[in-house]
Amino acid sequence: MLDYKLLEALAAIVDQGGFERGAQQLNLTQSAVSQRIKLLEARLGQPVVVRTPRLLPTPLGQRLLNHAQQVRLLEHDLLDKIPALGEGTQRLRLAINADSLATWWAPTMGDFCHRRGVLLDLVVDDQEIALRRMRDGEVAGCICATARPVQGGRARALGAMRYRLVATPGFTEQYFGDGITERSLGTAPAVLYGADDRLHQRYMDVRGFREPFPHHLCPSSEGVLHMTLAGIGYALIPEGQAREALESGRLIDLDPQQPIDVPLYWHYWRHGGELLEALTAHLLSASDGWLMPTDAA
Repeated sequence: MLDYKLLEALAAIVDQGGFERGAQQLNLTQSAVSQRIKLLEARLGQPVVVRTPRLLPTPLGQRLLNHAQQVRLLEHDLLDKIPALGEGTQRLRLAINADSLATWWAPTMGDFCHRRGVLLDLVVDDQEIALRRMRDGEVAGCICATARPVQGGRARALGAMRYRLVATPGFTEQYFGDGITERSLGTAPAVLYGADDRLHQRYMDVRGFREPFPHHLCPSSEGVLHMTLAGIGYALIPEGQAREALESGRLIDLDPQQPIDVPLYWHYWRHGGELLEALTAHLLSASDGWLMPTDAA
């Protein structure tokens, strides 16, 4: 039989990225948490975490985290039905891409969190990376651009986020006076979310441009917009995020006939309980007003 106090310690140190912060979350001493992890590893006969160069779960630890996550969700269902068993508030750890967080996520989730008494613990990742966290058991659900679910999970199409290639009028005149050309794409500095940002390269591929291009790196969706508005570079910005600046003329759509649509999928555990099922239904209905419809949706 599993000792869930030991799993709770494992989840805490992985979630918080260390023994000290994990102990603070559990209101225990660091020594007590360390002893629980050692006891868990002794019972299993193998390590559950790798301590250097940074703390990470082993493959076995990841399986245990996945199990612990689902147990917490099922316990929440029981507490909803039998409040006398304890506190019914649930902290839900999810992975979400930065552009969704900067646009449609908060307005969509406000009512759900209020009604269900849910506390969110959000991990911000690129669409392509978020699914790895779910596969590793770090999160109960994620939003990403991959349609195929992980083993034990489900995936539902939410719609597509449309991106527009934009720049200020001054930047456009300086670099794109002759339109989108091989020369302009090779000389105009772009603003990318990060080194793993594949969206801009996708646009370059559509345009048949395969050469290196100058670019800034800014790990913030709002930061990319602000840098573009400041004339520092041009960027692919979510249409909803750029709409006001486009309508006011502060930004120009450089390529109106070539928007980039990124399909988004909601991934969640198949046996995650009623709370995840309710969240899934809520997202499927509420995202219609924010995301573009897709054939898959």
